[in-house]
This record gives sequence, structure tokens and C-alpha cells, in this order.
Amino acid sequence: MRTSATATAATAPIVRLAADAPADQGAAALLRASAFAEPLLAGHCLDTGEDALAHADGVAAVLKAIGAAPAMQAAAYLVYAADWLQRPEEVVAKAFGESYASLVGHTRKLVQIQRAARQAHPVGDTATQAEQTERVRKMLLAFSRDLRVVLLRLASRLQTLRWHAAARVACPEQVARESQQVFAPLANRLGIWQVKWELEDLAFRFLQPADYKRIAGWLDETRSAREAAIDAFRGSLVADLRAHGVDAEVQGRPKHLFSIWKKMQGKQLDFTQVFDLRAVRVIVRDMPNCYAALARVHERWPAVAGEFDDYIARPKANGYQSLHTVVRTDDKQPVEIQIRTREMHEHAEFGVAAHWAYKEAGIKGYAGVSAGGSHDERIAEARKAVLRQLLAWERDFAVEPAAPGAVPDERIYVFTPQAAVIELPAGATPIDFAYVLHTDLGHRCRGARVDGVLVPLNTALANGQTVEINAIKEGGPSLDWLNHELGYLAGARSRAKVRAWFNAQAMAQTIAKGRELVERLLQREGKTALKHDDLAARLGFKNAEGLFEVVGKDEFSLHNIEQLLRPAAPLPIEEAPLLRRSRIADAAGQGGVLVVGVDSLLTSLARCCRPAPPDAIDGFVTRGRGVAIHRRHCSNLRHMRERAPERVIAVEWGQGQKPGALFPIDVLVEAGDRPGLLRDISEVLSKEKINVTAASTQSVKGSGGAVAWMNFTLEIGGTEGLTKVLAQVAQIAGVRSARRK
Repeated sequence: MRTSATATAATAPIVRLAADAPADQGAAALLRASAFAEPLLAGHCLDTGEDALAHADGVAAVLKAIGAAPAMQAAAYLVYAADWLQRPEEVVAKAFGESYASLVGHTRKLVQIQRAARQAHPVGDTATQAEQTERVRKMLLAFSRDLRVVLLRLASRLQTLRWHAAARVACPEQVARESQQVFAPLANRLGIWQVKWELEDLAFRFLQPADYKRIAGWLDETRSAREAAIDAFRGSLVADLRAHGVDAEVQGRPKHLFSIWKKMQGKQLDFTQVFDLRAVRVIVRDMPNCYAALARVHERWPAVAGEFDDYIARPKANGYQSLHTVVRTDDKQPVEIQIRTREMHEHAEFGVAAHWAYKEAGIKGYAGVSAGGSHDERIAEARKAVLRQLLAWERDFAVEPAAPGAVPDERIYVFTPQAAVIELPAGATPIDFAYVLHTDLGHRCRGARVDGVLVPLNTALANGQTVEINAIKEGGPSLDWLNHELGYLAGARSRAKVRAWFNAQAMAQTIAKGRELVERLLQREGKTALKHDDLAARLGFKNAEGLFEVVGKDEFSLHNIEQLLRPAAPLPIEEAPLLRRSRIADAAGQGGVLVVGVDSLLTSLARCCRPAPPDAIDGFVTRGRGVAIHRRHCSNLRHMRERAPERVIAVEWGQGQKPGALFPIDVLVEAGDRPGLLRDISEVLSKEKINVTAASTQSVKGSGGAVAWMNFTLEIGGTEGLTKVLAQVAQIAGVRSARRK
């Protein structure tokens, strides 16, 4: 068992717990975390001057005092031990799980941000201090997605102030003021009265030491007489209530110096006139007994006018419930009486943040709570209640209203089904909510439920609502969303994302159109082997998509590409021979193409469709280049037939073709891109003894992975042999299709 020179009595509960055999997982986690942290923290001090190990002990004790589970107490040790680990989140995740690792990361980040902000804005003018206070509040709210972070920071700040008081070390003014203006109001919002009052008293002690000592002195001077009078009143009250059938527990209530000072200042009261000096708390079984006890108290002792409050019928914003009254005792002294049930008392002492949700959730964590079953739903609801208090607290301390005519920066806060808080602009809709979560979710949003009820997508959301998005697997936004009158979007960022989606779609269509036009031109020119990026670079574009874009927009003429592909000027028509004998073969003997009705014409195979026997073919009489032979269903031939049908002539393959004659054929292969794909295809072609005269590949990244488009120009004897080759290529792993172009 360890000891520490700076350890206080507050660490005793931890020591006693360590001596017991843990029966549940949370207690076991606490023991493991304590043992894990001890060698790392021993001998080290925090930047405040505190002993690190004693501070962790104190934080764990504070958490235990407000009802936090042992698993939550264990987190206190891991957060501080992480300062002396090289990769803290990784180490904690392996040893204790991802939930603790997330808590360590968030808490350390918040502490670092607070420390940096404090150093960047030292104590100075009032405006700077107000900005710093507002900044710390916003940071705490930002980290409220994991409520454990908020509780740890509250407990840590209280332990630091305790240490300054016990060690009699001066507390920095900025820390004390931050405790009074940020952490105490936060504890008040969460209803954790123990922490709230102690933070206020300690901050009061450091910020106004003279006033603190004066009130503390007055309390000391009157303590003995006051305590004797309160004990006598308690006994009389218990006996009277029981005699009238009300079973009650009556306790004395601790005196809070800051509260006494505020009442003296606010109501201009003398010390002896403050009712807080004599106060008791009555705890009964149920709500009817609260009012029965109140009635009996008012029957027995006269009530002080104007000092009755019914917080049961009208609870405070943080959920606090109790009956408050002030009566005059038999010796004419005022006594404040609070009447509440046991459940109300626990809520008042521990607050909504320490409800059963924190006790039962254990190491499961709170940032990722899933509302799958009834137990999880209750945890999520309790977590939402805490978050609502944090959001209300943030609004309570918002900056002053803007000047007349200025546009207020209004915001709302809603919840995901997992109870994560989401910040939105005022008037935001479910679509805005979806876009904040993820851009793709916003694109696919098609419906929404608000607090479990289906609503139109243009419904304006309100603070504290729970929003659930219904989305399709694939799809995009609607143009109606950009119509201001329909009210689908309130956020400028959401509108920008919708516009970006439509711009991207329009750009994709433009590029596809440009690609098609360029590829058709390359086919006509017989340059399909030319890489698109190389062509774009030669034309002065950064990449092929840049070329396709301007072509698709009709901002770049295809004539420029033609000139690049045909650098030499053709001979004048009158000087070019109209007809000459084919170099392939004549119609009668050596095979090749037979031109019906006209003999010995110059013939050439069109590069756009690459005809080969036994394709059905037709000829087109060109100007100065003889007859171009096309496949009968070639799209280029169809267009030329429409413009000049008289120049299309009937042709057929000759019967006596030369043995070993080869024809160029273009083949297109589509496949999932992978290493070794081109090698595997080349092996098949080599095995079939097919010569490849040109090859080009292009890899396009898509949602399903990269797709390879591969163009090959093969020399083959005819289309009969091509069918066998394509079938073998199609069987290669990853190949989706292999076809002739």
C-alpha cells in the first residue's frame, strides 16, 4: 500500500477500496489503473506544484464522493499517468480498452488547450479576462460529447484548489477566477452541489481573502451557541413531525461562506440577519410527506414572509427540487428549512451527471452509447439530460447582445440517436444536420425522424431534439434543396456542398463528352494507340481531363488535334493521282479486296473500324486516296453514307487470299486494375503467337476500386481466330470484358 507526503484524508476511500477484493469489473479496473499509474506518477509534480500521485488520488476521491462508478475513478489515474507515456493513447488502449484511450486523449487535449490559452492571455484587462472565460466555457462544451471529460475537469480543478488551501500556497488569480466563473456555474448546472459550493468557497478565499477571513471569523465566534441552538431545534422538529405521522430525517446543513457573503452584499444584510447561518434539511419518504411536513412546520412555528419557495412544483433549470421556507424559532431566531425526498436529496447532492447512468454504464463509455435496448436507451436519455444542462449553461453565459441592427450569431444544439450533441445554425433542417455529420450522408438523405416522428425535410429543428436520418445507399441531392423559398437548407456550408455536388456532376458530363469526341477523332485518324495524357501534354494541357473539359465545353476545336496528328500538308488534289493499283493485292489473283464493277483501284483498310475477313464490308470512294474499306456497321461509314451515298460502293473479300496475310484489329479490355495484369494478358497473346503492334492503358479510380482500360492493336489472320483469343483473355483474373472495338 502506498503513502504520499501530500496525500490528504480525501484519499482514504481509495486506500480502503484497494484493500477489498473487487467483485465487479469497475472495481477491478480501478485497482489495475491505480497500480498502473503509481510507478509512473511517483516522484513527479504537476505544473501547479502538486504531487502527481496525490492529485490523482484526490480526483478519484472527489469522483467517488459525487457517486461516480469505480470505472470512472480509474480514469483519473490513467489521465495523469499518460503524461509520462510516449504513446499514451496506444498504450492505454492495449491495456484498458478504446473507451479509456478516448477519454485520455480528449482530456489531455482539453488540458493542453486550456493551458495554452491561459499562457497566451495572462491576467490583464477585464475584456481579455471575459474573452478567456468565454473561451474556456466553449471548450468544455465542445468536449461534452464525452461527459467523463467534463466530470474529470471539475474534479481536477476542485482537487487543485484544495491543495492550494491545504499547502497554503498562493493560487494564481486566473485559476481562481476561472474556477468561480466557469467551473462552479458548470457544477451548478449539473446539480453537483458538493462540488459547486466548495469551488465557490475556495475561489472566494483566494480572490477576496479579507472578506473570507472576516466571515469565517464571525462564524467561529458564534459556532458553539449556534450549534447548540440548531441541535435543540432539530430534536424538537423530529419529535413534532413523528408525533404527527411524518417519518423524517433532519440534518444540519453546512455553511457556505461565499453564499453568506453574496446574500449580505445583494440584500444589504447584517451578518446576524442571514438565514443561512441556521439551516436544517428534512428528508422524507415521498412527495406527499414533503407537503405534510411543510404544513406541520408552518403550524408549529411562524413563517417569515417572502421566504417560501416551492421548487418541487417549479424545479430549477438543472432539475433541483425541494421546498424552502424560513421560520422563527421559539427564541425568535430565523431558521431556514429545506424539505425533500431521498431521491431529490441524492439528485441535489450528486447532480444529473452522477445519476445511475454513470453508475451502470461502467467502462462502456459515454461518447459511443448505443440506444439499442431498453438499458441503453435509458443511458442515452440520462446522457441527453446532462447535455441539455450543459447547453443551457452555455447559453446562460453567452456574450452580451449585439448592437442594434447587428445580426445575432444564433445557434441551436440537437442530438444524434447516440446522444452526441451537434451544433447547427438557427432554423437548420434535418438536411443541414445530415451534412454536418457527413457530406455523403447529406447527399443521400431522403427522410428524417425528429424525436421519433417522421417529419418533412424542410422542418426547422429546435434545441434539444433528437434527429435520425433515413438515407438511400446511393444517390445525390435534389435541385429543390437550393430553392430558398422551399426552405430545405439554412446553413451556408450545406448549400455549398449541394452546389459542389451538382458542379461535379456537370463537370463529369462535360469531361465524358470531350473524351468521346477526342476518342472518335483518334479512331478516324488511326491513332488509338496514342496515350491521352501524352496528347494533352503535346497540346499544352496539364492532363487529359483538362483537354477533355475544354473540348466538351466547345472551347477547343478538334481541328487543332487534327493538325497535330497530320503535320505534313497534303498534296493539292489536282496533283495527286486519282487512282493507282492496290499494294495489297489485285482483285483477280493475289487476294485482298475485290471491287465489284471497277478493277485495279487503290484500296486501304479504314483504321476507324479495322475490317478483317470475313467481316461484311463496304467501300467509300475518297478524294485522292482511293477506296477506303469499312466494316458495314461502322459508325463513320454510316455518317459518310448519309452525306454522300453515291460514293459508297459494294465490295467483298477476294477468294484467293495470300497465305499468312495478317490484318490489324483493335481490341478493348476492361479489368480491375492490379499488379501483373498486363503481363498476364501478354502471356496469353504470346502463347497464341499473336503480334501486338500497339498497346495503351489507362487506370481510372472509382468507388469500387481502380479500373484499367486497355487498348491493343493485334495482327491476326481473320476474325475467326480472334474469338478464341478474346475468350482466353476474358478468363484472366480481374478481367471484366474483352471485345473487339
